[in-house]
Amino acid sequence: MFTGIITDIGTIRTVERRGDMRARLATGYETGGIDMGASIACDGVCLTVVGLGPDWFDVDISAETVSKTNLGQWAEGRRVNLERALKVGDELGGHIVSGHVDGLAEVVAIADEGDSTRVTLRAPEALARFIAPKGSVALNGTSLTVNEVAGRDFGINFIPHTKQVTTWGDVAEGDHVNLEIDTLARYVARLAEAG
Repeated sequence: MFTGIITDIGTIRTVERRGDMRARLATGYETGGIDMGASIACDGVCLTVVGLGPDWFDVDISAETVSKTNLGQWAEGRRVNLERALKVGDELGGHIVSGHVDGLAEVVAIADEGDSTRVTLRAPEALARFIAPKGSVALNGTSLTVNEVAGRDFGINFIPHTKQVTTWGDVAEGDHVNLEIDTLARYVARLAEAG
């Protein structure tokens, strides 16, 4: 489990494609404190550490994960939002995030509002009903609050701090980002269907 509070920005060093994918990510994490088999959310996707070095870690990415996320776009030099798995007693500053991406949202508009940036995204039809104003979503692993919803489109406001400590300062129209809907929203919708 994760919180959606990004704690490092990694950089893709290498990507090998051979049916599945293997990637090496440079990190600022103290890798001596990372165990083989540990889970790290990479752009919101829970991945398993399969190799470690002094300032890097390797992950294997299945063809299934590549097909459901934006990780197929990974290339050398790309910056990636990172978060280590939640430990008992850690502060829960965002919301509960599983690292299981539900689909891809497309960035359809970007507008500066003072020092902040308003980003409008379009959710897949099947996921739009789970997104509500003032509700939570995880986008590329970042816990965010939804400002407004209009059909499949929803808006997020990025403050300067978020743009500095995540990859959201690099966002561009047309980008496809990993979307994980709020677990609570999923269960509420399921209960409403059953009732």
